[in-house]
Amino acid sequence: MSTALILVDIQKDYFPNGKMELSNPESAAANAAKILEWFRENQKENIIHVQHIASSPAMGFFLPETEGIDIHEAVQPLEHERVIVKHFANSFLQTELESQLKEKGITKIVVAGMMTHMCIDATVRAAVDLGYETTLIEDACATKELAYQDKVVSAKEVHYAFVGALQGMYAEVHSTEAFLQQAATT
Repeated sequence: MSTALILVDIQKDYFPNGKMELSNPESAAANAAKILEWFRENQKENIIHVQHIASSPAMGFFLPETEGIDIHEAVQPLEHERVIVKHFANSFLQTELESQLKEKGITKIVVAGMMTHMCIDATVRAAVDLGYETTLIEDACATKELAYQDKVVSAKEVHYAFVGALQGMYAEVHSTEAFLQQAATT
């Protein structure tokens, strides 16, 4: 069984001075970089970067031909690494992601990226629906505070609510450190 790393939307608009700044994206990107480094050393042909480009200006961020769509330097793709462009939260929807995974015989995926409550959630759920055994690296993901009417939910609570909902039925959830320790022994 082959495993692929899928890094979702670790793009400049989510970082300080971006158009959709998240809570602590630098820490998440640093952890994603550690996972990326492991894959580059151990399974370099199975790395996929997913880049969101808005299909409508109404989205307000990830607008075409802006610096905000650029993949962050912490996880900058190497020349031979695949970059798949998407226009929806689900990284599989109307993209080549599934065909790329099938072509390589991938049955397991490791997911990290941004935003936990949107693109990570949608991608992990879709992956499982498509039959992939999925691991989520929770501290290599970031999100933001959400509000509904007069209720405000902190970014930390949003993150852990979504991670908790994915744990078990949809994904095996690990920290960066736990994943790397487990990977070193298998």
